[in-house]
Amino acid sequence: MLLEGKKGLVLNVTNKHSIGWAVAEAANRHGARVGVGAQNEKLKGKVEELIEGRPNFDTFMVDFAFDDQLEALRDEVAAKYGMVDFVIHSAAYAKREDLAGRFIETSRDGFQLAMDVSAYSLVALCRALEPVIADDASVMAMSYLGSTRAVPGYNVMGVAKAALESSVRYLAGDLGVRGIRVNTVSPGPINTVAARGVRGLTEMIETVHERSPLKRPFGQEEVAGTCVYLISDLSRGVTGQIVFVDDGYNTIGI
Repeated sequence: MLLEGKKGLVLNVTNKHSIGWAVAEAANRHGARVGVGAQNEKLKGKVEELIEGRPNFDTFMVDFAFDDQLEALRDEVAAKYGMVDFVIHSAAYAKREDLAGRFIETSRDGFQLAMDVSAYSLVALCRALEPVIADDASVMAMSYLGSTRAVPGYNVMGVAKAALESSVRYLAGDLGVRGIRVNTVSPGPINTVAARGVRGLTEMIETVHERSPLKRPFGQEEVAGTCVYLISDLSRGVTGQIVFVDDGYNTIGI
């Protein structure tokens, strides 16, 4: 029960296969009260189905593209929780056509959209929620190896994830004075609905499992376990870091 007595948010969840949902479940199992976010009314209904009958879960709704919704989220969190001990940012989006072709063909509006939803949203979220984030809390974002390496089919999302990781380091500097840690978890390729937008996902997963030092499958559970550690007080000395959960694949050359 590493998180007993803690309260926090996982934003956002789309379905039971989402990495965010695995994190929410793991945090709840370790004693936390978890607010699970959804982007809109339709997805909120799906989240409510996931948490139905489960204690210490709540639903919130927020679309990161709208500052007024972020402010409304802050007010709702203040009313329901007072302060939160962790915030998980699990949101990313790019146009399918900007992932399917060559990176050089990325549209201007597609580039801006990917950066806004996948990177700037973390900055906006932290700014909006700063008054309700407790001292010594933990903030986390989700990234991928495509931020530092050119991964076929990842394209503009890799650039957005690079911006996300840089934002984490600057946010760690801003919020560290209050003991708030800000880190990035970087899972290897996992078969989620969102990841299926990347061309060749199945082959990518097989390659990573075969070539990684641990040479075994990994998935949502492994990521969730790492997140529980980063949420817990065991990670009080860790901030501004990228923590890979990919069986060590990021460490190998050819």
